[in-house]
Amino acid sequence: MKNLIFLALACVFVSCDSDDDNNEIITDPFDYNCDQEVVVSSDQFENATTSDFVFTDYSFTEGCLELSYSASGCDGSTWTVELIDSGAVMESAPPQRNIRMVLDNQELCQAVIRKETSFDISSLQVEGTDKVILHLENFEEDILYEY
Repeated sequence: MKNLIFLALACVFVSCDSDDDNNEIITDPFDYNCDQEVVVSSDQFENATTSDFVFTDYSFTEGCLELSYSASGCDGSTWTVELIDSGAVMESAPPQRNIRMVLDNQELCQAVIRKETSFDISSLQVEGTDKVILHLENFEEDILYEY
């Protein structure tokens, strides 16, 4: 009788279907697929120069802050952007941070180009809270980042 129970249990374990192809291993919970990471530097925040541009929108997509912006240019293929945090956290409820986007645009065409760039801002999280207010320079409203 014991052999029969053992044999039945062995069959159950062997017949279990393991679908390993659909199991993703996430090694870093903040390993987002963003275009760039935010730079945290008080010197760069204060001293970086930017070309003219206008923000058109923002959204959060899969852990990334996606900024939409437009500027004059040929096609925008040579543009470089950085999102820079001042490094300071203003103590409030919720805490606040100052950030700015810097665009380097050397294109001398009159077309208006719209682009989107996503940034991994997980390094802007503040310990002890689940949200922070981002003051984005030249953006019409504050951005509430909840994590």
